[in-house]
Amino acid sequence: QVQLVESGGGLVQAGGSLRLSCAASGRAFSNYARGWFRQAPGKGREFVAAITWSGGTPYYADSVKGRFTISGDNAKNTVYLQMNSLKPEDTAVYYCAADLQVHRIVVDHTPYYWGQGTQVTVSS
Repeated sequence: QVQLVESGGGLVQAGGSLRLSCAASGRAFSNYARGWFRQAPGKGREFVAAITWSGGTPYYADSVKGRFTISGDNAKNTVYLQMNSLKPEDTAVYYCAADLQVHRIVVDHTPYYWGQGTQVTVSS
């Protein structure tokens, strides 16, 4: 069992930055691919970014490429999402996710483990 807890959300003006953190506990988190999704009001959950357990080439949604960076720290059992040049359309609840198979995050969008979410609001 893996438990995921997000933090770092908040209110920021357009053009600003935030860094989300996702702390994991339970099984060896370092073996898991990890990622981020988001859900805006009235919309479905959307894939944002993912990274493999080895920290290889990350995956990004086209809407965040060049602005968001995902990284992981296996020693701290934590995955981060650095969000720069934020736009009002980035407003959403952001969810951390983990799975032993990265394609379940990136392709299927059905990771086994989910966090509870953290709100990010970008004002114009």
